[in-house]
Amino acid sequence: MLLKNFEERDFAVLRRPLESGRQSPRNIGVILLVAGLFCQAILLFLGYEISQHSIYPYAREIFYIHLGVSLILAVISILYAIPAIYSRFQKSQYFVSIVISQNLFGVSPYLLVLIMIGADLPVIVTDNIKESLLVFTYVTLTVGVIVLILTSIRFYFLLKRGAYRLGSNKDQTRKKFEKKSYLPAVIIGSTALVLIMQYLLRTLNLENFDTALIVTLLLLIFYTMVFVLPEQLVILYCKFRFNSFNFDSNGTYLISLQETATEDEKSSQKKWQ
Repeated sequence: MLLKNFEERDFAVLRRPLESGRQSPRNIGVILLVAGLFCQAILLFLGYEISQHSIYPYAREIFYIHLGVSLILAVISILYAIPAIYSRFQKSQYFVSIVISQNLFGVSPYLLVLIMIGADLPVIVTDNIKESLLVFTYVTLTVGVIVLILTSIRFYFLLKRGAYRLGSNKDQTRKKFEKKSYLPAVIIGSTALVLIMQYLLRTLNLENFDTALIVTLLLLIFYTMVFVLPEQLVILYCKFRFNSFNFDSNGTYLISLQETATEDEKSSQKKWQ
């Protein structure tokens, strides 16, 4: 695996969400309950209501499959929200949090997009409409795959440059650096969304502009989750490889870094802890 060539210090900046406590086992447990149960239930309710009026091919079947998967994830969310469990299985809890977040903010919005488009089309289904819906699905998924590949490549080269080391430009001026590095992706993503919206209005002949706007916003959420997935997976990898990405046995204190390259890195680490 390519990431094996990197040392612990190469991932140090990725500990920030852990150091701040936002991704501590306790907080993740709370998030799993809120996101995995209540927020997901709202989206499932919307999906059920819309699917009853959708002409998207196999809309109801798709919804029920998603419902089954979401129910299983809900049970798992409850289990990993229990202190006795998440304190012993922090790595698997973080993996579950990735799956839950991607299901809630990635898969669910995307399926809502497909079902919603089918609900806003004429009741009479023709071969042209079916073909247009399938083309739309293939195009949007292809864009998602491209975003994932480009983001992963970008992330790898940032690691290779040492952008995630303590004391690096990424660490000291992260906001400014992120704006510059995200600009190409924002341009590509915005262009893709504009083209998709035009496709919705012209090819699928949606009955109102509001639907096209909501669909575009949901797609934006979907692509955002695709964009952050590589970082989520790299942090998960670090939790398995380095102790410093995990908390103590009680899930209270983050284990300190085992390696620091320079005195500047040490002072930078002290500042954030």
